Amino acid sequence: MDTVLKPLYYAVSWIIVQFHSFFSLIFDKNSGWAWGLSIVSLVVLIRICLIPLFVKQIKATRNMQALQPKMKAIQERYKSDRQRQSEEMMKLYKETGTNPLSSCLPILAQSPFFISLYQVLNHIAQGKTVGVINHDLLASAREAHIFGAPLSVKFLDSASKIEKLGSTVTDVRVVTVVMIVLMSLSQFYTQRQLMTKNVDLTVKTPFMQQQKMLMYIFPIMFAVFGINFPVGVLVYWLTTNVWTMGQQMFIIRRNPTPGSLAYQQRQERLRAKGKLKEDPAEVEAKQAAEAARAARQQPKRQPKAKRTAAPATGQQPAGRPQARTKASSGNGAKQQPEDAKSKQGGGSSRGAKSGQRKGGPQRPKHPSSKK
Repeated sequence: MDTVLKPLYYAVSWIIVQFHSFFSLIFDKNSGWAWGLSIVSLVVLIRICLIPLFVKQIKATRNMQALQPKMKAIQERYKSDRQRQSEEMMKLYKETGTNPLSSCLPILAQSPFFISLYQVLNHIAQGKTVGVINHDLLASAREAHIFGAPLSVKFLDSASKIEKLGSTVTDVRVVTVVMIVLMSLSQFYTQRQLMTKNVDLTVKTPFMQQQKMLMYIFPIMFAVFGINFPVGVLVYWLTTNVWTMGQQMFIIRRNPTPGSLAYQQRQERLRAKGKLKEDPAEVEAKQAAEAARAARQQPKRQPKAKRTAAPATGQQPAGRPQARTKASSGNGAKQQPEDAKSKQGGGSSRGAKSGQRKGGPQRPKHPSSKK
């Protein structure tokens, strides 16, 4: 690995030395401020160069979210044919111009610099020159401390090694634990911000569940691997996490994902400032819906005692005027003919048998009926 990454060792060490020369004009050249700020400046420089890749990452992530329903449909359709499933997936990526690896580009591009910085600091801890760092710069870097912890020591280093660099085990472990906790919290907040504010809430896909799992897995990974990294690498890692968090906050506020909570908040801010131009048809539809909602009145519900007492007093319940009216009109219509028949036929109709017809041929009796 040293042979392959040796050019990067020179590049990383040269950048650090140049920043160290600048900060030595302000701070002591052997201080942790001069060397620590040099590492921070290295992170800022690398992240500025990676901004185009970060933009591609955002676009790729959004495209992947939008394609999740189609991808799920392909998986269900070709569940038994893996080869056809892969072909359809590649066809879908090609048609939509989506590259799944684009979401990993910033991490992949940054990892060689991360490994190179780790090796440079590891050489400094072992007292070996590396890249453009000669013996004088090596001695200066070994004396640099950040809050009492040397840049080149790790959480698990022995007490004898730490004492040779002019520090104590307590100082080293306190500093490393605090930095690891800050790294984990910053990573958790960054991932949570992405899940709660910049995800389309109208689309429920497995991608959201994966992101939710990563929100808890990444901080645990930082805590586990952080104890094996030198303090200088922890400075690098914490700086890049803070940069990512701030960069993501800026992107979410200015260019959120359509349908997300951040997008709704942005629309409200623009609407309040009068900068949002809405479609007149949509405005009229919203106004009509609000007017209909305001004009709609629900009937008042009355107690059961009032509803049952209403027919006795001749009053109709307020809740059901039409039903009562129909029922009363129907009863009146039935009673009128009966009253008329009783007046015309007198008492003869009372003696008629129920099975006979009046004024026409009589229905023959069934043989089984009694005479």
